[in-house]
Amino acid sequence: MPDPQRPRIGIVGTGAIGGFYGLMLARAGHDVHFLLRSEYAAVVEQGLRLNSAVHGQLHLQPVQAWSSAAEMPACDWLLVGAKTTSNAELAPVIAQLAAPGAKVVLLQNGLAVEEQLRPLLPDSLHLLGGLCFICTHRAAPGVIEHQSLGAVNLGYHSGPAGSLEARQALVEEGAELFRSAGLESTAMADLQQARWQKLVWNVPYNGLSVLLDAGTTRLMASADSRGLILDLMQEVVQGAAACGHVLPEGYAQKLLAVTERMPDYLPSMYHDFKHKRPLELQAIYAEPLAAAAAAGCELPKIRMLHQALRFLDAS
Repeated sequence: MPDPQRPRIGIVGTGAIGGFYGLMLARAGHDVHFLLRSEYAAVVEQGLRLNSAVHGQLHLQPVQAWSSAAEMPACDWLLVGAKTTSNAELAPVIAQLAAPGAKVVLLQNGLAVEEQLRPLLPDSLHLLGGLCFICTHRAAPGVIEHQSLGAVNLGYHSGPAGSLEARQALVEEGAELFRSAGLESTAMADLQQARWQKLVWNVPYNGLSVLLDAGTTRLMASADSRGLILDLMQEVVQGAAACGHVLPEGYAQKLLAVTERMPDYLPSMYHDFKHKRPLELQAIYAEPLAAAAAAGCELPKIRMLHQALRFLDAS
């Protein structure tokens, strides 16, 4: 029987995000199990490696790696680091891996990702959202490059926790797991507001990195692209406000300043496009556009960016 003082943590999607947070939690002494597919053999043989500008060179070996959900033990916490494009096919895997009353955390970008997955999961599971503020990418099987940041903010979406106090207690418990691994983590009272806040960065930088074939340094160095970034950010802020989520004053300018101090970074959508993987257009663009439109707010520059990305994604 699992030790309630040492919950079992499962990583579903051991790419850059799942690999980073799973490795950090495991090195902090947590019981972490990784579900892998194509990289299973490499990780079993070589372990997980993290080349981090923040934490240094870290190596996890051995790794509690599994190639089959049927063989992996049931987990109290499941951190889903896979792309939103695979959520529907992952739902049965998540349900299979979840211990009774498990907490499922979607470490994913975009809007309405929990709403799409919730009907596919048992009602007995708690569903949380996780917003990762991190610059990281997978360099090779079992090898993760980490350039900066690493905070993860959590919010409760739905599940059997009835009261606001019970929900927030679970979110705080999750945040404490990350803090115990030396990572900044905040228990958010409003998950939807937190998701809109993350979109202020994701909408411009993900899409423009693909469209303009440029990382953050080049995008910030040009007055034209920097102006477009700010316009797109302000549209996200307008969309959030129309949907009832007023973001902090000056939030867009704050993110610009943070990005300016970051090392050059190519966002996840850039890597997906270069490797001919499906782009997360539904969660990052279509859902916010639809939510804003339903509230009577049009976001023309975001819509144009979405249309251009759809063209590239289709071709």
